[in-house]
Amino acid sequence: MKAFQIFKHNKTNLHVQQVEIPRPKLQPHELLIEVKASGVNPLDNMITRGDVRMITPYSFPQTLGNECSGVVVEVGSAVQDFIVEDKVFSRLPTDQIGAFADYVAVPAEAVAKMPEGLTFTEAASIPLTALTASQALELMGAKAGETIFISGGSGGLGAMAIPLAKSRGLTVYTNGNSAARDRVVALGADRYLDYKTEDYLEHLPQVDYVLDSLGGAELSRQMKLLKPGGHIVSLRGIPDGKFARRFGLPLWKQWLLSLVGRKLNKEARKYQAHYDFLFVRSNGRQLSEIARLIEERGIRPSVDRVFPFAETNEALDLVARGGASGKVVISHED
Repeated sequence: MKAFQIFKHNKTNLHVQQVEIPRPKLQPHELLIEVKASGVNPLDNMITRGDVRMITPYSFPQTLGNECSGVVVEVGSAVQDFIVEDKVFSRLPTDQIGAFADYVAVPAEAVAKMPEGLTFTEAASIPLTALTASQALELMGAKAGETIFISGGSGGLGAMAIPLAKSRGLTVYTNGNSAARDRVVALGADRYLDYKTEDYLEHLPQVDYVLDSLGGAELSRQMKLLKPGGHIVSLRGIPDGKFARRFGLPLWKQWLLSLVGRKLNKEARKYQAHYDFLFVRSNGRQLSEIARLIEERGIRPSVDRVFPFAETNEALDLVARGGASGKVVISHED
C-alpha cells in the first residue's frame, strides 16, 4: 500500500517520502480502516521537526498522519461495537499514528462512527481539533455563563472549538484574519477581532478561560486577559509537571518538565490564574459524543483546502506556512 513517511527528524525540510509498505496486520482489539481522507495539522510538521520528542518519541521510518476518516474493512476478533463497512473517524493514538496511508490499523477504543450527513473529507477534519477543544474545556472545568478567548479562531481549531464552547453555554471571543470574520461569527463567536488591527487586551473584558494556540510571547500576553482564578490551556506552550503526570510520562520526565514548566506556572500565579499544557489524546467515547453533538446542532466543519493524496507534501507545506481559513484535508479517493 502507499504511505508517506519520514526517516529522520529535520528542522528545515518537512518533506515526506511516498513509499510502498505492507498493509497493517490486525490485532484482536483493532479495526483495519481503508482511509478515505486524512486531516493535516501543525502537529504533523512538529513531529517531522522533532518538536514533540519529549512527549512522544517516534522510531523510523514513521508514517505520518494523526487523524482520518474511512471505512472499516476488517474487524479484530475482540471488537464488538463495529462491523465491516462502518463509516468511521479517529484521532489515532499518539504511539500509533499513520493516517497518511491507504490503510491504518487502529484500536477500536480510539474510533467512532462518523456523524450522519458529513462527507469523508468533512469528517477527517474533525477528530484532532474537536478532541483538543473538548479535552481543553474539560481541563478548564468550563461552565455555562462563563467567558472564553480562543486565539486564532479563523483556523482549523476554531472551526470546532467555537461551536463546542457555545454548546456548553460559554460566551466566546476570538481573533483571526479579517477575511474570515463572517464565517467565524456564523460558527457562534460572540465577538471577533481582526488580529492585525484590534488588540484583545485593549478590546476585550477579562475572561474566565483562554485556549491558546500560539504559544511564545502571545501566551504571556493572554495571561493578562484572565480574571483572578482564571485558567489558560495552551497547545503550544511548555509542557510542565502536571501535564507529565496526566500523560503518564516516566518519572524522570515528570521531574524534568516540572523544572522546565516552573516559569510559566509562576507567571500564571502572578495573575492569580492557572496554566496547563495540553497534548490531545485519542478517545473514541468523546469522539462519539462530539459526533452526536454535530448531528444534533447541524455543525458543519470548515474545510479550507482539499489536496489529492499524491500532493501530501503540498498540504503539509500550506499548513506550515499558515493562513488557511479552516482545515486542510487530504483526499485518498480517486
